[in-house]
Amino acid sequence: MTSPRPPRPMRPLVARRRDETHRAATPLELFFDLCFVVAVAQAGVQLVHAVAEGHAGDGIARYAMVFFAIWWAWMNFTWFASAYDNDDALYRVVTLVQIAGVLILAAGVSRAFEEQDFLLVWLGYVVMRLALASQWLRAARSATGPERTMALRYATGVTLCQVGWTALVPAPEEARPWIFLALVVAELAVPPLAERDFASSWHAHHIAERYGLFTIIVLGETIAAATVAVRTGVEEHDALGDLLPVAAGGLLLIFAAWWIYFVVPVHQRLLSNRQAFLWGYGHYLIQASAAAIGAGIEVAVEQAVGKAHLSATAATAAVTLPAALFLLVVWVLHSRHFKFGIAQQLVLPCAALGILLCTFAGRWGVLAAGLVAAAAVAAGVALTAVPSVVRKGDD
Repeated sequence: MTSPRPPRPMRPLVARRRDETHRAATPLELFFDLCFVVAVAQAGVQLVHAVAEGHAGDGIARYAMVFFAIWWAWMNFTWFASAYDNDDALYRVVTLVQIAGVLILAAGVSRAFEEQDFLLVWLGYVVMRLALASQWLRAARSATGPERTMALRYATGVTLCQVGWTALVPAPEEARPWIFLALVVAELAVPPLAERDFASSWHAHHIAERYGLFTIIVLGETIAAATVAVRTGVEEHDALGDLLPVAAGGLLLIFAAWWIYFVVPVHQRLLSNRQAFLWGYGHYLIQASAAAIGAGIEVAVEQAVGKAHLSATAATAAVTLPAALFLLVVWVLHSRHFKFGIAQQLVLPCAALGILLCTFAGRWGVLAAGLVAAAAVAAGVALTAVPSVVRKGDD
């Protein structure tokens, strides 16, 4: 086997074709995702502590803010890479700088939750976003006409938004949610404004794969966090009987989440910027809720062994609320486009409602939610098989 050739030090950063065949995620992109999940895990740990100590409202708000910072930086890199990744040495170095930024951000997550000190989070974000802006400037240097204008708009928008995030550091605590919401709107406006006259050449299959891989990694981190929580509960409290329903239900929920997300060929829906941007933005709720399921399982474990200061119903809600949100948003974004007939369409919304109702089952609620999710998968498989049989008979 021949060794792969080392990347060239520098080559023009020009747009890739949308119709490339066999386009797949690169090892650098996979490494990038793994490093980002470090920050996601830190946010999940802090969410567990906040909910278990009875500060669910504050914890969820801070989790939403930190997760958006992580997820938005990941998303910006992913769409840029889909359109312009040339894998030369300079591109790799700038990407590694972005990874360093997210690790700085991860180091500041606990201070952001516990002390409302966002300095390290902001500093990590500065590193990531300025590296991204430099990539867009490099793309503009190799482009002409409307494409160059688009790249410059991106570089300008990213930089201006980063200047805006600076206001979050010295702002009083009561003003931060409003500043955050205003800057989220500004961030979300950058891509449609930048691509108003010229669309970047992102690759539909590549984008769908990248989002899928990040979802898998987040679900995997959820399993890892829940496993550690169960192991700790067994070793420190000898409470295997109390933890088995939580562990079994949590595992069923995560397996069902994976199945439901990947059952449809979503890249077939990504035909334009309008469809793709809405789909991409909606993944904030999908991936944040997927990570929150793991945090919820940890909370349920802590409640079962007497470490959490909340009721069994509240602990179960920490699992069922994000699980129901995950199912509902996956249905809205892409599953419903591949369903035929009212019965198929109702499976996921009804499953989401059923999981919410499991909240009131107390210590058995997580297991009940897992069984509902598993039943939804089984119903989806059974109902999907019916039209194919009918079409075969008609032929």
